[in-house]
Amino acid sequence: MATENTHNSSTAQPLTIGLIIIGDEVLSGKRQDRHLHNANKLLRPRGLALSWVKILGDEPNRLEATLRESFASGDCVFCFGGIGATPDDRTRQCAAKALGVSLERHPEAVAEIEAQFGEAAYPQRVKMADYPQGAQVIPNFFNRVPGFSISHHHFMPGFPKMSEPMMKWVLDTYYEEYFCEQKIEKAILIHNGQESEWIEFMEAFEKAYPNLRLFSLPKITDEGKRLIELGAEGKKEQVIAGLDKMIAEVEARGLVWERLY
Repeated sequence: MATENTHNSSTAQPLTIGLIIIGDEVLSGKRQDRHLHNANKLLRPRGLALSWVKILGDEPNRLEATLRESFASGDCVFCFGGIGATPDDRTRQCAAKALGVSLERHPEAVAEIEAQFGEAAYPQRVKMADYPQGAQVIPNFFNRVPGFSISHHHFMPGFPKMSEPMMKWVLDTYYEEYFCEQKIEKAILIHNGQESEWIEFMEAFEKAYPNLRLFSLPKITDEGKRLIELGAEGKKEQVIAGLDKMIAEVEARGLVWERLY
């Protein structure tokens, strides 16, 4: 079982990144999630992107099973929520069970919690220093109660104000070797278009530009007018070339269009 957090870029394998957002309050709608937005804000300038996102409640069996699966995947996973000291915070315990290890009190985390709360760290707050065996701390720049990393998973509080700078620290500390040119998106809006009329073009486009992510978003206005947002994401030079190809095709078909971004 690997517990270190470094990756080897020499394998030339892309970094697959996922999010696990944990909390009954998110599922119930009592709290609106901001982690997805913040994660994209941090990843995009570094040339990275999310591959998947899961939102889970605090139910331990499902949480443990999900973590067992994600640990086995080898993905880089950022987990938000459920690492507090109250009985409904079960992420630390479920992570340990998923890895088949015990919880142990991490001395560096204890020192941070004691520095923040003094004697008030005991007997409850110090429980937040109990991590799966082999974990490493993630510094918390807001209140000094750390998160932890283990097996390419990075566990942080459910409060975005805390977790966003913690995720930034993890990215810059462990994954800088994967940073690359930021991808861009460009798109046009086609008026009076049907997606079915563009399938052959899109198939040919993907063959011509295999390194671009093509996207097509159909829209219907309140007046019933059909629109297609057609665009591509990737490296700047390729995206510009791909967009020119789209524009040429739209104009060849005599359709009305406008540039979106």
